[in-house]
Order: sequence, then structure tokens, then C-alpha cells
Amino acid sequence: MDRVAAAADFLAELRRTRSVAEALPETCRPVEASEAYAVQAALVERLLAPSHGHAVGYKVACTNKLAQDLLRVDGPFCGRLLSPTLYAAPARRPAGDFVHRIIEAEFAFEMAQTVPAATEPYTAESIAPFVAAILPAIEVVDWHYVDWTAAGALSLIADNAVHGAWIVGEPYVAWRDLDLPAHDVRLIVNDHVITQGNGAAVLGHPLNVLAWLANELPKFGGALKAGERVSTGVCTDVYEGKASDRVRADFGVLGGVDLSFD
Repeated sequence: MDRVAAAADFLAELRRTRSVAEALPETCRPVEASEAYAVQAALVERLLAPSHGHAVGYKVACTNKLAQDLLRVDGPFCGRLLSPTLYAAPARRPAGDFVHRIIEAEFAFEMAQTVPAATEPYTAESIAPFVAAILPAIEVVDWHYVDWTAAGALSLIADNAVHGAWIVGEPYVAWRDLDLPAHDVRLIVNDHVITQGNGAAVLGHPLNVLAWLANELPKFGGALKAGERVSTGVCTDVYEGKASDRVRADFGVLGGVDLSFD
């Protein structure tokens, strides 16, 4: 068995059994980004196979300075959003489905058109015409390492960027009139506001995240496609959900996303 397959099998078993490990075995631990993304692709195949599911888009991680400092990286990385773990809001999930229930309120985009290869890097301005709508979203981050910061960015990439679940609200098409960096988001748990932030938390502007992804995917043979959805990273402090919690990410005029844990 090659290194990529061994790593993907190891991570798939951690997810199947809801277990944690100190690290990927050294014999199959990725040593560069291309290998980490190859493991991720192999893991995604294993995660989708039982349900005959499909990838629906991308999550972008490490889009704020705090997370980058903790992992000692200077930029984001990405994982795949998957149909078996995509839920329309309001959603209710068993708490036991996750090792961790890290709640992240995130701006998301739905693509109107496939983004072609470009001679100049995409920017917030040049990527905007490819967007159909904004969606309010919650990502549940669920890692399978004892210490996610010690595991390092490459091992997190390999584990599908520690994606657990994605809960999404209704598309909002009049988003071009909004000041996204200044747009407030509140995280409400059991009817109490526990943290709030805005779109500036993610690379200064959610569209900067989308532009980063459009520039990054071609390096690994990919591209943003029409209809795909992209979640852009946490824009408030994170919160670890508990069994019986009722969580709401309130995006104001964009709507809200509700998630409850049994």
C-alpha cells in the first residue's frame, strides 16, 4: 500500500470509530502540500462511497490571523464540502456524531459560473462576477487528533481540513449592495449572544477568500465550478457545542442558521 492510501485508510478509520490519534503514522504522514491534498482526495472517496454521495464545493480554513499563528502558517488551506454532511437549516444532529463540535459562523458563496484559468490572480473585484448568491452557514469543525495545533497544517489538510458538517441557510442574491467586511454576525447559544464578528475577520473580506481559492485550486489540477458552494471561514470566535445546545448564527438581513444537538 502506498503512503497516500495508507494515510487515507488511517483517517477514514478514525472517523468511522470517532477516535483520536496523536498524529498520522510517520510512515504515511504528508511532507508537502501536494501529498496532503492527495490524501484528502483519497479520504473523500472513502467518505463518499457508503452513501454514493458527491462533493458540493469547498471549505476554506485558516482564513484568520489567530488560526494561522496557532498553526505557524502564512495562509489558508481548503477541504471539500460533501453531500452526506450537508444539512439545510434548521438542522438537528446527534451530539455523538462528532468528536468535537466546533461551531463556526461563516459567509458562503454559490458560484454562478465556472471560474476559468487566468493570467493574473483573481481579486475580490474580479471574482465577484462569478458569484450567484451569498448563503449564511455554520460549519461544524471536528478534528481527530489529540492536539490539532501540534498535528500541523499538512495533517489537517489530509483529514479534509477537519470538516465535520455544514449547515446552510437560504441563498441571498442582492448581496452586491452589502458592505461584507462590515457586515455583523452574531453567534447565539441557548438564546444568549456569546460572540460576534464580521466579514473582515476572513482575509479582510469574504471575497478575498473566494479569490484565494480560485487562484489556489489550479495548482492542484482543480477549478471552481458553476453551482459549487464555498464556505469562507469563521468570522466570530469559535464555540464548542454541547449536547442539547441550540445554536443560531445570525447574519442580519442575510438570514440565520439554526442547529440543535440531541
